Amino acid sequence: MTTSTVTVTVPPAAAHPKDTAPDPARARRRRRLAQWGFVAPAVVFMLLFFGYPLVRNVVMSFQHYTPKTFFTGEAPFNGADNWSSVFQDALFGKTLRHTLVFTAGSLLGQFCIGLALAVFFNRRFPLGGVLRSLILLPWLVPMVVSGVVWRRVLDQDTGVLNTFLDTLGLGGHTPWLTSPGMALLSVILVNIWIGIPFNMVILYGGLQEIPKELYEAASLDGASAWRAFRSVTLPMLKPVITVVLVLGFMSTVKILDLILALTDGGPADATQTLGTLTYQKSFVELDFGAGAVVGNVLILISAVFAVFYLRANRTEGK
Repeated sequence: MTTSTVTVTVPPAAAHPKDTAPDPARARRRRRLAQWGFVAPAVVFMLLFFGYPLVRNVVMSFQHYTPKTFFTGEAPFNGADNWSSVFQDALFGKTLRHTLVFTAGSLLGQFCIGLALAVFFNRRFPLGGVLRSLILLPWLVPMVVSGVVWRRVLDQDTGVLNTFLDTLGLGGHTPWLTSPGMALLSVILVNIWIGIPFNMVILYGGLQEIPKELYEAASLDGASAWRAFRSVTLPMLKPVITVVLVLGFMSTVKILDLILALTDGGPADATQTLGTLTYQKSFVELDFGAGAVVGNVLILISAVFAVFYLRANRTEGK
């Protein structure tokens, strides 16, 4: 008689749900660490290359900082002496006005001409792409190079512009860069020429995103081209216009190299702005404390518009 053995496999006991469920707190910690891992390099970069120089510049504005400091390391605090000396200087008020005029004039000219060109190139026509590429050239050339070229063009005696005007019998001896009354206007015009491509490219991209159906509906309602521009184009371009104007302001208000190449802040400080005054105080007069004060004022103005830009974008996002 044979006895058979039956082997029964008993399945393992099911794990308790509490043993397999992930810990929510641990998952949140891991997710947070991963997020900080991506953000940390940018934070370190900002602190090293922007945060430290900014703090150092603020501290320097309250110190008696001279070339001797680089050798001795001694920079005694002098309270608000640097600030009071800068604000009481008549040149500071003049440069502040010049900065506002230069920035406002440049932004107005760049935006208006850039918008007109964007609307013009928004239509398809032969060689349109080639012409757009050629208009980008002023934006691609380094600003110092543009300043040097325009200084030769606007030269009172041998400049191309005066020679051309003299050929037309319109007078060829205009002191574009040597007259206190003409120099600031000339610098503004050159900066407009440089900034037009940036405005045109950004606004052209915004125009490409406007649905064509809106213009068709406006046409069916009997709207003229100007009415369609006011009622469709401008409202739809509002977010792009905000970006263009704010970024344009932040890049224009601190321009230094173009003015140095054209007029070096002259004649008679007629083209002196906050950017050139910072350079003059720090690297010409070697008064680093006063230069830091003017630089802090410039940073504060830019920061105000940066906050405006962020708030405007947040409002548009909502």
